[in-house]
Amino acid sequence: MNIEDLREYCLAQRGVTEELPFGPNTLVFKVGGKVFLLVGLDQVDVLCFNVKCDPDRAVELRSDYPETVIPGYHMNKKHWNTVYCNRQLPDERLRMFIDDSYALVYNSLSKAIQESIKP
Repeated sequence: MNIEDLREYCLAQRGVTEELPFGPNTLVFKVGGKVFLLVGLDQVDVLCFNVKCDPDRAVELRSDYPETVIPGYHMNKKHWNTVYCNRQLPDERLRMFIDDSYALVYNSLSKAIQESIKP
């Protein structure tokens, strides 16, 4: 997976916006105004991204994939993981991490916001 694949996949989700609220080097993807993925644009050799995760599942994933999933860099370590691309896991599994993060954030939105995002 490269950064363009990641960007296209995120933007294909319903109601997703991309922003640069932390400066020109951090691309942030949101649904309903809430962040579900962050990625540094200044990464050259190794691509990684931060995704939201259920706290219990986050610990499990870090244990299962120690070369690929670590506590979220510059994030709340309980709720966020940093996931490295092109290591232990195929792109399909990386997309599942993105889907899980999106769903976790989407489901936390108010019903009114969820309804405004539905097709």
